[in-house]
Amino acid sequence: MQPSNLASKISEWIRERVSDAGAQGVVLGLSGGLDSSIAAGLCKKAFPDATLGLIMPCGSLKEDIAHANMVAAQFGIKTKEIDLTHIFTVLLKLLEVEEERENDGDAKGDIAVANLKPRLRMICLYYFANKRNYLVVGTGNKSELSIGYFTKYGDGAADILPLGDVLKTEERKLAEELNIPTKIIEKAPSAGLWEGQTDEAEIGMGYDVLDEILLALERGDLSGCDTELVERVKRMMDASQHKRETIPVFKQP
Repeated sequence: MQPSNLASKISEWIRERVSDAGAQGVVLGLSGGLDSSIAAGLCKKAFPDATLGLIMPCGSLKEDIAHANMVAAQFGIKTKEIDLTHIFTVLLKLLEVEEERENDGDAKGDIAVANLKPRLRMICLYYFANKRNYLVVGTGNKSELSIGYFTKYGDGAADILPLGDVLKTEERKLAEELNIPTKIIEKAPSAGLWEGQTDEAEIGMGYDVLDEILLALERGDLSGCDTELVERVKRMMDASQHKRETIPVFKQP
């Protein structure tokens, strides 16, 4: 499937899902990263006049905020900027987080603290979705969803996931087709959870290796794959299975 054809198909799928839900448009978070930039371009194609982008810095790098604004300007997407830094800090104090984190919000090494950021952002996204009768568009891709590299009820709590069947290594051609700025395509992927954090360092391998293993697992042919890394991927998939399932409900006998 050619990238241009894929972009059109995804955009049409977004339109169909929004129509089926009786909604009137879409809202998504703009982080300045590749995933959200691609999703923004696809949303704009689907809803030229009903796409809202939220820029929600939370101790974020100025570069990321600038990149988010750059993408919004390029596609002509209406935005609202909501700085969550103060709310994040206050919430940590209310939760009685360790004193050294109360002042600087440093989440390094504490996933419970780091996960507060995407959950705060999702609160904002659903507020505007409810206000405008929009659907919340998630930006997760197939690579990250497969191994659970997302925050449950945070960035994983969206209404639709247009990139959910697109591997990270497949996104580059799609990004080029949508004319995403080169500096965004080439910068190291990061969720911005703490200073210096990168996705590949957390995952423990590059996306090229991860995607190769995921495809090999789908084919049932792992020849040529690093055995140790394959086992690591399998463990991540198993441990995160609960993130991809609907909430278990007890059924009365």
